[in-house]
Amino acid sequence: MDSTVSDRFDTSRFEASRNRLASLAYRLTGSAADAQDAVQDAFLHWQAADRQQIKVPEAWLTKVVTNLCLDRLRSAQVRRERTAGAWLPEPLLDGDPMLGPADTFEQRESVSLAMLTVMERLSPVERAVYILREAFSYHHAEIAQILDITESGSQQHLHRARTRVTATRRRSSEVDPASARRIIEDFLTAATSGRTERLVALLTDKATAVSDSNAAGLAKTLLRYDTAERIAAMARAGFKPTPAKRRLVGGALAVHYALVNSGPALLFVLADRVMGAVTFDITDGRIDTVRGIAAPARMARLTEAWQQSEPASPPLTEW
Repeated sequence: MDSTVSDRFDTSRFEASRNRLASLAYRLTGSAADAQDAVQDAFLHWQAADRQQIKVPEAWLTKVVTNLCLDRLRSAQVRRERTAGAWLPEPLLDGDPMLGPADTFEQRESVSLAMLTVMERLSPVERAVYILREAFSYHHAEIAQILDITESGSQQHLHRARTRVTATRRRSSEVDPASARRIIEDFLTAATSGRTERLVALLTDKATAVSDSNAAGLAKTLLRYDTAERIAAMARAGFKPTPAKRRLVGGALAVHYALVNSGPALLFVLADRVMGAVTFDITDGRIDTVRGIAAPARMARLTEAWQQSEPASPPLTEW
């Protein structure tokens, strides 16, 4: 095989793994942009390597991508960003290949915004072990080789990660799509009409909300709300359309219902550009967690996917 044909063959082998690698990198970093960078860097490593010496390309690429992501998580810049509290996982529209398979509840939960947020409480190595084992079903012997640790070390990291996840994860439950949509559209109707009592009734007693409040690039830390009454007041103020808000974003937005990271969401869209996303976790028929994400850097891939989709008519045509 001449070098040109060999290069094309090796490039095809890499491309066959690209979506899986991106799905792994996204779970490790919580960022589509970082995941894309890690996969592209892995491709450069792949091109520079003596590929004839690589016996199992999938394992080799998994190791490279995992360690590139761990280097990113350990970097001083990322530690500052996430310690400051102005970070939320990047939302992705359902169907995005970066989310990976969603055939089982476990697969859907592993990429939920709730789980990606919980992952922030783990050390980089704990996070990697947990994701490789729980989301990708690697054995401890394989994980040990990927991370250059012992098999017993992998088991210990997994035990600590599971303990921390169990202690910090808020209980959630799957709800059928039709019911989820009714609940979220009811929330939207109550919020835009200022019906505070109805909003409170839609929330669990321990509901929380968090927002980057970053549509104008002003927020340095997350805004947090920890009672149903405060969340209702925030939603009433934030969702009610006003001329001032329309001037700020450059026009009247359409509010669409969508599935984001396997969960219900409302997308605020202006001329096919997603300006912000509000995602929801539902427990026992009521809303348990609300997340507002509007940082422009977090909307790029979501907008790209949205422009390629065929959305249904929005429940609110002019916000």
